[in-house]
Amino acid sequence: MSSQANALRGETELRISGQTHKLRPSFENLLAAEQEIGSLFALVERAAEGTITIADVSALLWHCLDTEQRPERHEIGAAVLEMGLVAATEPVRAILAQVLKGRN
Repeated sequence: MSSQANALRGETELRISGQTHKLRPSFENLLAAEQEIGSLFALVERAAEGTITIADVSALLWHCLDTEQRPERHEIGAAVLEMGLVAATEPVRAILAQVLKGRN
């Protein structure tokens, strides 16, 4: 990864196969994720209810990855399984928090 994530811009990081990747919740990335998994507000509700799925987590993470070094889609699923769903929800939580609160 060429630069570190900027938390002030809502960015966070994800480790995949020993490499750190920047997650950037840009409008375009979030729109693409929403087209695949549905409303992000509904995703927040599913996360709060404990019904978020591995598919939801993997899709949101993949769409928010910096496109310069985006790994293959299957690598995201493998990384989620490797780290465990609880750990994988940390970057998801950061992205969804940014969506809910907006930019300062």
